[in-house]
Amino acid sequence: MLVYLFEYLEEQFNWPGAGLFQYISFRSGAAILLSLIISMVFGGRIISSLKRLQVGETVRDLGLEGQKEKEGTPTMGGFIIILSILVPCLLFAKLDNIYIITMLVTTLWMTAIGFADDYIKVFRKNKQGLKGTFKIVGQVGLGLIVALIMLLSSDVKVRLTAEEARNGSYEIVEEFSVDMRQQNGELYTQEYAYVRTTLTNIPFIKGNVFKYESLVGLFTENAAKWAWIIFIP
Repeated sequence: MLVYLFEYLEEQFNWPGAGLFQYISFRSGAAILLSLIISMVFGGRIISSLKRLQVGETVRDLGLEGQKEKEGTPTMGGFIIILSILVPCLLFAKLDNIYIITMLVTTLWMTAIGFADDYIKVFRKNKQGLKGTFKIVGQVGLGLIVALIMLLSSDVKVRLTAEEARNGSYEIVEEFSVDMRQQNGELYTQEYAYVRTTLTNIPFIKGNVFKYESLVGLFTENAAKWAWIIFIP
């Protein structure tokens, strides 16, 4: 959210230093710093508060040495991690970015599952927590949502060289060029293109690029149309 505030300040008032928020390196560094501050400075206070509220682990007495020492250990300490992720992200990221949106949805979805599990364990005194069936359904459902976003969203693009994009007959969304410098110091222009495709980068294979449609292509000529069968699972 701070990105939009400082963009406004720079445009309207030419605020000194506001332009720094345009650079992802500055915002990344600031987000890391804030995340550390939240986890290190406020983490202890959150744990103390959870102990005071008696939000802790219940241990069955099995007669094991040191077993009872674990009783009262806060089970919702993951709250610190959630704050360390969400607060810096909401403050320093551009919230119209599809990857940021996907990450936030994923984080909140898994937080809900974890909270439900801890709530059942702590307040309902059920050591089993949330049933495994619900956990699996929740995780599979989330995986399906993320896969559909990656497959269908027009904002999810892959960057290739313009030559690779044309030779591969990809759906080109945007073409652009970047001035680059060779080892001998000479400048040259490299053309790139953003394309819509189901390929992904995997090490240890030729070119580090894996095309999902190549598997479907073994069974049908119209591989691009049916690539989702492999991509989504």
